[in-house]
Amino acid sequence: MRYMIIVKGKEPSPPPSSEMLAAMGKLNQEMIEAGVMLGGEGLQPSKTGAKVVMQGGKLVVKDGPFTEAKELIGGFWIIKADSLEEALGWVRKIPMWGEGEEVEVRRVSEVEDFAYAYDEVSAEALDREKALRDSGQWPEQR
Repeated sequence: MRYMIIVKGKEPSPPPSSEMLAAMGKLNQEMIEAGVMLGGEGLQPSKTGAKVVMQGGKLVVKDGPFTEAKELIGGFWIIKADSLEEALGWVRKIPMWGEGEEVEVRRVSEVEDFAYAYDEVSAEALDREKALRDSGQWPEQR
């Protein structure tokens, strides 16, 4: 199974210290060596982004910063783990913990998870997704 570890952030926030970057790099290396890390990145402040919302039947783009946002995503990892408990074990190793810091962990949906919506997920659909993942063209593999 894949899990997304979502690191919540607040703005404005100072850039990470060199010590924090080194500690995060150490954790990343540990996850790579354990074969669990599929991807992970920090995100730029919301002032560099945009939100897209449907209003009055039209898509409206709102430029950042998102001052009205109470929770922003500061970064993420995508890992593979056999259980939520295993994923939480990796979360406990994150070096950025301070009072009020928050990380959310959520399982990433797989095509099989949507079988409830259909009589059955076709073997063809499963084979197509597996072939795409195995081809090295899936974004998390680049």
